[in-house]
Amino acid sequence: MSDELTGHTTDPAGVVADVVARVRAAVAGAVGGGAGAGRPGRVVVLVDGRSGTGKTTLGNALAVALGAQVVHLDDVYPGWDGLRAAADAVVTDVLGAPSGYRSWDWQADRPAAWRTVDPDAPLVIEGCGALSRASAPLATVRVWLEADDAVRWDRAIGRDGATFEREWARWAAQEDAFIRAEQPAALADVVLRT
Repeated sequence: MSDELTGHTTDPAGVVADVVARVRAAVAGAVGGGAGAGRPGRVVVLVDGRSGTGKTTLGNALAVALGAQVVHLDDVYPGWDGLRAAADAVVTDVLGAPSGYRSWDWQADRPAAWRTVDPDAPLVIEGCGALSRASAPLATVRVWLEADDAVRWDRAIGRDGATFEREWARWAAQEDAFIRAEQPAALADVVLRT
């Protein structure tokens, strides 16, 4: 059951305020004194969408507004073929015990340090693969972002340049497979066109 936000694409503060209000309502209405990730009171917001939809921008803004830590799946993907592995790590590692994740050294193309996530503090997880059937029940609020392909391309390549341009089709195929398998938009509380 998702609600499509409209009128917010030019008002990022309005989107943040809406999602924060949903988080507060979910926490206030939770039975047993809390919501998210099976821990009383822990707030977990999942922000998902294809490359170039604005996940990082929204995730960072939500983290500030909620006083939350943020996990960027760009730090978790184990290389260019790692979308599914990162989606699984959201459940087993980031939201599991001990809460954290193995980061990826993109320059050396190898695993890097384990990063600990405070298991009691509010948490925003952003990236393609954040919202799956396994992670959805562990979240307080679930957000799916959409944008036209041309807009996404301009944003992503403008941000990441030739490196991502070479990998665009490879990454898009993983996005397609993940979306087919998990149907993240149908799991979202909020669907937003950016």
